[in-house]
Amino acid sequence: MSRSITLRSDTGQLSFRLVPRTLVVALLLLALLLCGLFAGLTLGSHPTSFPAVINALLQPEQSDIVLIVHEIRLPRLLMAIIVGAALAVAGLILQGLVRNPLASPDVIGITGGASVATVLFLTLGGAQLNESWLPWVALLGALVVALIITLLSGSSSVMPTRLILIGVGLAAALGALTTLLIVLSSDATAMRAYVWLTGSLYASQWKQVSSILPWVALFLPLALFNARKLDLLVLGDQLATGLGSRLAAERLGLLVIAVALAGAGVAFAGGLSFIGLIAPHAARRLVSGGHTGLVIVSALLGSLMLVSADLIGRLAFAPRDLPAGIFVAAIGAPFFVYLLYRQQRQER
Repeated sequence: MSRSITLRSDTGQLSFRLVPRTLVVALLLLALLLCGLFAGLTLGSHPTSFPAVINALLQPEQSDIVLIVHEIRLPRLLMAIIVGAALAVAGLILQGLVRNPLASPDVIGITGGASVATVLFLTLGGAQLNESWLPWVALLGALVVALIITLLSGSSSVMPTRLILIGVGLAAALGALTTLLIVLSSDATAMRAYVWLTGSLYASQWKQVSSILPWVALFLPLALFNARKLDLLVLGDQLATGLGSRLAAERLGLLVIAVALAGAGVAFAGGLSFIGLIAPHAARRLVSGGHTGLVIVSALLGSLMLVSADLIGRLAFAPRDLPAGIFVAAIGAPFFVYLLYRQQRQER
């Protein structure tokens, strides 16, 4: 029995290697994600039965809980699924690009750029002018920082070591600038900024879902189609070049995909950074093989993590609604320390 199935287009330009284990894991994760989705729709400050939720989704005109299910809970859960998948895949790409298991969107400063732009926007009174601009301001900050990193790294050759060193330095500087802006801002602005920096899906609306969806619908497939390039890049520069890889162009293209996914996720959900670190590692433990399967499994894991964290935030301390980022960080911080410890032991 073959261990993998290869699917190719008629022209041969596109091909995917389907590993049965990856398919099974993906289906199990998808089932868990659906369970989390229905749990999020039924549980909350106003518990609803499963049949009532189904009726509200299929026949909204005949349901008295359509506002709770369709306008409050469903867009929030869909936002968690989309953002979790985007951050997880962005982290997977960055780890492959820099060949460092500790890489994530916040390491190279993407989260820091979005944070500075958001806090500056709030400090200048932007929320009073038009709050709907907040996600786009954050996304612009992330893209500007990515452009600065690319220029400083050398646009002709985005070297992994230089990329991560510049990213770490910029992330530290941007973190200090964010703190300074919060200190200088009013109490109300500082409180709002802290909630955003923690990462929250509170009050997510359909217009936000429709705004982030085109970004993820475009760049997630691009990440999947370019996953095989990561398989070559992780082998090292010399071997990848010998196998026909165009290092500079492919690194730059993958960096753009990672920045777009991470920037969009952070822009619409706040500073959720550890998902991009944890989900790729968990995916590698569940499946083996190339990055094509890892993209799919990482996306599902990221969505499942954020849906679960948001559900815990809504239920664990009810009636208070705590940001999902608190619970992601509660898992991510110890996991980060564990990765550091394991990497030190491997280097000895």
